[in-house]
Amino acid sequence: TNTCSQTTNLGIRGAMLFSVGVFLALVLNLLQVQRNVTLFPPDVISSIFSSAWWVPPCCGTASAIIGLLYPCIDSRLGEPHKFKREWSSVMRCVAVFVGINHASAKVDFANNVQLSLTLAALSIGLWWTFDRSRSGFGLGVSIALLATLATQLLVYNGVFHYQGLQYTSPDFLYIRSWLPCIFFAGVITMGNIGRQLALYEYKFIQEKTHQD
Repeated sequence: TNTCSQTTNLGIRGAMLFSVGVFLALVLNLLQVQRNVTLFPPDVISSIFSSAWWVPPCCGTASAIIGLLYPCIDSRLGEPHKFKREWSSVMRCVAVFVGINHASAKVDFANNVQLSLTLAALSIGLWWTFDRSRSGFGLGVSIALLATLATQLLVYNGVFHYQGLQYTSPDFLYIRSWLPCIFFAGVITMGNIGRQLALYEYKFIQEKTHQD
């Protein structure tokens, strides 16, 4: 029964993280549409048959994996993550993450280097403010690099499009310069949500055990 209960709780957490991931993917895409640089076509909400309808579910799946992985790695390393463990902090982290995306879409930078350095500083600032764990930083960097590489392969294979056309080199160089920073901030954000859900579940089980 205990194993069944643990599996159910894991499933619930995974489903919640998946939903958050899909929601954020749609919100962030709307921000990027304003820049006319989209990871998937702007009509994705009106038509699930658009050429990249699978992007939000992929973001949701990645969010669920990341959110479940973070607390798991914390317990494996024997380093319970105690820094800023409350929902208000998690909500602020999400807001900052959306803000970083908004900056990449709205603010006009002089060149790619300036954009990349600014977003890198903001992303590391997000990690320092809301995480500060070595495991969080390491996992964030690793997943961000893998995700950027995967995106690059998809672009070169013509899966992602730029306003209905394939990316041209300058377009993609512009996107590639900020993608790792956005991915890193996203990983830290989902890791924070995952940790908080795991903590909430742990407290709930402890209270229930105490009552029994």
